[in-house]
Amino acid sequence: MTEYSQYIDGLLKPKVQEPAVVLDLFAGCGGLSLGFEAVGFRTIGFEMVDEAVDTYNRNLKGKCYNQFLEVGFNYPEEENIDIIIGGPPCQPFSRFGNQKGMEDARDGFPIFIDAVRRLQPKVFLFENVANILGRHKWYLDLIVQELQNLGYIVEYKVLNAVDYGVPQRRERLICVGHRASFHFPAIEREKRTVAEAIGDTMLSPEPESKILTSRQDEYIAVYEKKSHCVNPRDLYPDRPARTITCRNLAGATSDMQRVRLADGRRRRLTYREAARLQTFPDWFEFSGTETKQFYQIGNAVPPLLAYKIAQQVKNTYYLEQKSEEYILQRNIPNSLFAI
Repeated sequence: MTEYSQYIDGLLKPKVQEPAVVLDLFAGCGGLSLGFEAVGFRTIGFEMVDEAVDTYNRNLKGKCYNQFLEVGFNYPEEENIDIIIGGPPCQPFSRFGNQKGMEDARDGFPIFIDAVRRLQPKVFLFENVANILGRHKWYLDLIVQELQNLGYIVEYKVLNAVDYGVPQRRERLICVGHRASFHFPAIEREKRTVAEAIGDTMLSPEPESKILTSRQDEYIAVYEKKSHCVNPRDLYPDRPARTITCRNLAGATSDMQRVRLADGRRRRLTYREAARLQTFPDWFEFSGTETKQFYQIGNAVPPLLAYKIAQQVKNTYYLEQKSEEYILQRNIPNSLFAI
């Protein structure tokens, strides 16, 4: 283990102690939920992928349900759900997909908005690809307007995980709704590196099955020449990693995540190395085949980034609580609070 991985292992252990419950829609394997449990919230997750549900339930204190969500779905009424979070599937907006946006059957935003409308949480948060600010900006504007119409102040910003202690350059749009005040986490000056995360394993040739063949090396060389790469796209120990994705982990593509060994050979990452670069603790166990594990890791929000955001959401949640107490004490109609 590296000193950094030991730090992550301790920091991100669930410490459930808050009365509020966090509802995580499209929860995946629990990267976002893990950050919220590490700051004290209990979570309830909903996810369709069997292996991701099993991973969530093996590692988090909360419960994840293997359930297809739709508009009008009946969420647990007995739970004290005060916060809703989630990552509506990003494929409709990703620059690597067909970019069908709201015409894509996987668009989860109507479900997310419906949940906010019916449960009226004190705070909500969703994340998505930064590319939604491009050709789909009109749709983001529509989403924001719908949420504002429910009485929330809605703010969004593109955050790069590398600015918050994650050893990886990864941009995501974070959108938060509240009725009090919210501050995005402050950018950190120190940038974590690949060596800090996987320096204890990255120069090991094991497992041999991941060593690139000469044919793969030739294929990568052609790709890098055509794309005018100044430097080979290997992982460099003194820099943060490139964005971890399902595609560049699970597939033996020209853009695959790889390390260069001392003898000049290159190999693909193990799932454990990929998990560390995403800031999953070493104790976090993934279910399914290696490919399924790679997909869970690549789709996840880095738990450390989630933790930093969750700290700010927690502050907002308590501001909401104080505002409601003030209204009750002054006997001010609740309608005045719903701005």
